[in-house]
Amino acid sequence: MTSSRPYLIRALYDWIIDNGLTPYLLVDASREGVVAPTDFADDSGRLVLNISPRAVRGLDLGQEDICFNARFGGTPWDVNLPTAAVIAIYARENGQGMMFTDDDQPEPPNGGQEDSSDDDTPARSAKRPNLRVVK
Repeated sequence: MTSSRPYLIRALYDWIIDNGLTPYLLVDASREGVVAPTDFADDSGRLVLNISPRAVRGLDLGQEDICFNARFGGTPWDVNLPTAAVIAIYARENGQGMMFTDDDQPEPPNGGQEDSSDDDTPARSAKRPNLRVVK
């Protein structure tokens, strides 16, 4: 399956805006592919970005990347963030939102390893589902 992260970012962005609050992104600026003013990042490489409609232009919350134009210290920047670099999205006013972990990223089929079984039987999970009839 694909990552749920871009879908959740878009949904939470809409929810925050619909409630009249300011959406902020917490981003790992050290991740590969991040194009942003890293001078504004903290000592741990985290960058907080205001992505409200008043603060950015051309916001695109895409499947693979988040892109927009904003000013930092009066200088315009074309920001490009891989969705995998987003650590959290939250409302500035009350802190409500969601944090993400690296576990949110999809794993390659077979965990990135070749399938060593020669038979055609499906793999069994360690714990089988338990269904019962409820009347």
